[in-house]
Amino acid sequence: MTDSQTPTLFPAGGAPAARAQDFAASEMFQKLFREGMDMVEETASYLDGPGRDDSKSLDRAGALSYATESMKLTTRLMQAASWLLAQRAVAEGEMSAEAATDGKYRLTADRPDENLWPDGETPPAVLGDLVRRSRSLYARLKRIDDNLYVDGVIEAEANPVADQMAMLRGAFGQR
Repeated sequence: MTDSQTPTLFPAGGAPAARAQDFAASEMFQKLFREGMDMVEETASYLDGPGRDDSKSLDRAGALSYATESMKLTTRLMQAASWLLAQRAVAEGEMSAEAATDGKYRLTADRPDENLWPDGETPPAVLGDLVRRSRSLYARLKRIDDNLYVDGVIEAEANPVADQMAMLRGAFGQR
C-alpha cells in the first residue's frame, strides 16, 4: 500500500490533543514504542560492534558511504525515538497532549537520498536491513503524526476522478 492509499488511522473530528491522548494510551502505541526502542538498541549494538568490522572491510569510498549512511540511520532513529518518548510522556501524564502538538515534537518528512554507495557496491547486509526497516518505521510514525495532529476534521484524501464525476453529475443535474 502506498502512502496515498494509506487509510486515515484515526476517526475524523476531535481536537488533535484528544486524538494524541487516545493514541498514547493505546495498545498500538505500546507496540510501536517497543518496536522503535528495540530498533534503536539493535542499531547501536550493530554500529558499536559488528558494524565497526564491516566498515573496516570497505574501501575508502565505501567507508565514506558507510559513515554517511550510519549517521543518517542514527539521526532517523533518534528523531523517531524522541517522538515516541514524547507520546509516552503524554500517556504517562508527564506532558500534556496539547504540548505534544507543538512543532518541536512533530516529525519532519524523511527524505531518502539516492544511492550513497559507489557504483557496483552495496552496503553491508545488516546496515542495509537496518536502513530499510528504520525508513519503514519512520514512515509509519510520520503517517500517525500527520493523522494525530492535523487541525480540525480529518478530510478524506483528494480523489480527482471522483471530483470530475461530481462535476459531471452537477452539470447534468444528477446527484
